[in-house]
Amino acid sequence: MGDRHTWTAAPAAVERARSVLAAAWSCAVTAEGGREELVGAHTVAADGRVLLHVPDDSVLLTAAICAPRGEPSAVLEFADVAPVPVRNRIRARLWLAGRFANEDGLLAFQPTRAVLRQPSGAVVLDLDEFADARPDPLATAEATLLTHLADAHPDAVERLTRLVEPDSLHGAVRVRPLAVDRHGLTLRIERARGNGDVRLPFHAPADDVAELTERMHVLLTQASSAACPRALQRQRTDGDG
Repeated sequence: MGDRHTWTAAPAAVERARSVLAAAWSCAVTAEGGREELVGAHTVAADGRVLLHVPDDSVLLTAAICAPRGEPSAVLEFADVAPVPVRNRIRARLWLAGRFANEDGLLAFQPTRAVLRQPSGAVVLDLDEFADARPDPLATAEATLLTHLADAHPDAVERLTRLVEPDSLHGAVRVRPLAVDRHGLTLRIERARGNGDVRLPFHAPADDVAELTERMHVLLTQASSAACPRALQRQRTDGDG
């Protein structure tokens, strides 16, 4: 690709973890006495603490009250699911181990250990860095942005494949937008057997949707001037969860 792209940064693990936390709509909580799947029941404090709204008969309340003081009493799990249907839609998982405290009618969860697992492997996060980190500025808008790109502009997605090394497109049957953050766009390349991901970095980070629009226009302009790769093999495939 020559020097077409000069910005190659990607989100740090703690930023990625905070983005998963910010965008997640549900979480699974494992505590002594059982496991609960909570939907739309949590908010996130600025320091990364998770605040849970639970019913009065929840086993989590019992776990919070009865747990030995200062000891971890629960594990929270958050899944980062790709908003666009693709194979292997789980992009990352975040596990937080820690303890609950009752604060003004809410269960406040203080992490004592945080682990982020991505396709590249698992990382144990520094808790101070996790508390100080901020989610990607596009995290809560990503689902809308990617589904719009996939559904309304499939021609643009195919044009962007001109920026992908030909070897990465070998045997491709479908290309879909997998992720976007302030640093770049990731495409999922699906083949008859297996799949791979290719990242297209922006020339500079995008701190809001307006800047993202400009960064995408730059990528599309570069793609328009690039040589067109061999046409993708036309074959119907189904995304899976």
